[in-house]
Amino acid sequence: MPLDSGFALHTAVLAAAAFWAGVQNQLAGGGSFLTLPALMLSGMDARAANITSTVALFPGQVTGGWVGRKSASGTEGLSLRTLVILSLAGGACGAALLLLTPSDFFAHLVPWLVLFATTAFAWGSFGRKPSAEGPKISPVAAGVIQFCIAIYGGYFGGGIGFLMLAALALSGMAMRSAGATKNVLAGVMNMTAVLVFLFSGQVHWFAAAVACVAAILGSLIGARLLHRVNERALRILVVIIGIALTVGLFLKA
Repeated sequence: MPLDSGFALHTAVLAAAAFWAGVQNQLAGGGSFLTLPALMLSGMDARAANITSTVALFPGQVTGGWVGRKSASGTEGLSLRTLVILSLAGGACGAALLLLTPSDFFAHLVPWLVLFATTAFAWGSFGRKPSAEGPKISPVAAGVIQFCIAIYGGYFGGGIGFLMLAALALSGMAMRSAGATKNVLAGVMNMTAVLVFLFSGQVHWFAAAVACVAAILGSLIGARLLHRVNERALRILVVIIGIALTVGLFLKA
């Protein structure tokens, strides 16, 4: 790609978007709402942009899961090891399914995926909070749900944090443990997805490197700001970004 002004502008926009995505993921989540359109703006098709975004943001997810790993746990009748195995398998299945999806079809599917992710984020942020004190689902049902969430995570991934929080709470896990557990499971399900993507030939490595470095820097800043920002206001901003992205993608489709 020639080093012209357009290339420099796209690189700057991508770096800025990834930096804020790193900050946002530490504070509220939803960072892919920023990196996905930034990568598509550079000329990538939707599938390649989604794959590159997943690879670029993965190191930050691993960091988050590692920091809180000691608070992670299994549910009643379902060990953490079993949840990890289900997440690894589901993430790989989702990644393989994405690679089998034609690029044109995925481009038409992306607006609906972003709409679903935005809805899940809004529901998790402002809807009724899931509680471990209500009726519980069986260990088998919890395992099946986690596997399905992992498939979605490997395929697209937006909103998986809130989906897992709800599922873990329904299985009887306390919310403090559920928060740490979903971070660990998000990291492992994306690990297998990234491993699949590394050999897919679909990763745009320069863009991934720029976004990765910027997102890590943003994550470090976000961690320092964790107790200094208005989380509710930030979550409102994330929902607004998701709505704007959804509308833009539907108009473009």
